[in-house]
Amino acid sequence: MARILVTGCSSGIGRALVMELSQRGHDVVATARRAETLADLPVALALSLDVTDDASVAAAAQVAGDVDILINNAGFSIWGAVEAPAIADLERLFSTNVLGPIRMAKALLPGMRARGRGAIYNISSAAAKRSTGLLGHYAATKAALDAYTDALRIELAPLGIAACTVVLGAVESSFGDNRTDVSMDAYALLEERARARIAASRKAPATAQQVASRIADAIDAGRPPLRLDGTGDGFALIAQRTGQDDESWEAGTLAGLFPEGLAARTG
Repeated sequence: MARILVTGCSSGIGRALVMELSQRGHDVVATARRAETLADLPVALALSLDVTDDASVAAAAQVAGDVDILINNAGFSIWGAVEAPAIADLERLFSTNVLGPIRMAKALLPGMRARGRGAIYNISSAAAKRSTGLLGHYAATKAALDAYTDALRIELAPLGIAACTVVLGAVESSFGDNRTDVSMDAYALLEERARARIAASRKAPATAQQVASRIADAIDAGRPPLRLDGTGDGFALIAQRTGQDDESWEAGTLAGLFPEGLAARTG
């Protein structure tokens, strides 16, 4: 049995993780910005935690005690053109999705190092390796998190601590409810066609419970891999991009969005 702290547990994958890990006998510390949303969860401890706030992170870490495994799940997305969102909104996005996991690592790693064991699972996305129009902000945060996790993996290996990137594809969860859409008239056609293309190509997504089971299986198996496919299609989605050269990817993406050709639009 391990003591496991999970961030972002009010809904979706975080909530499913808490239920799955608790059922498997682990000592789970569930956290969310509003602790009252965790009242019905069968956990050892439910804490208020805002991963964008240093004081909140420090207070939660102190109460949580000796944490063996950290799962950085809290996050949200912004959908829109690169120039569309306010800088303040982007700062909040990066503070949550990138600096949040770093704050948590800084708070909990000293204890893991002292005990000579531990693991950090960072919930990421295939979008980190296949950014495209309107997805740039979210993809950028996940690309940054992936890079940090790769570095952590090397740094922590001699200390008996593992770091793992959990790659997600499509997930049927409440995550979309936390997405901020920022539209601009200049990109209205792109926004319309991108949504239609996603809807037409979307296959049956994994459920939050399926993702939770995959992560729990990895935890119970012991030392996690560098990358874990959390949905079963995450690696395949990455391969769709990395298997193409840049020119082919760009041409295919633009042709899918603008089959009439760009010349027809630019005159």
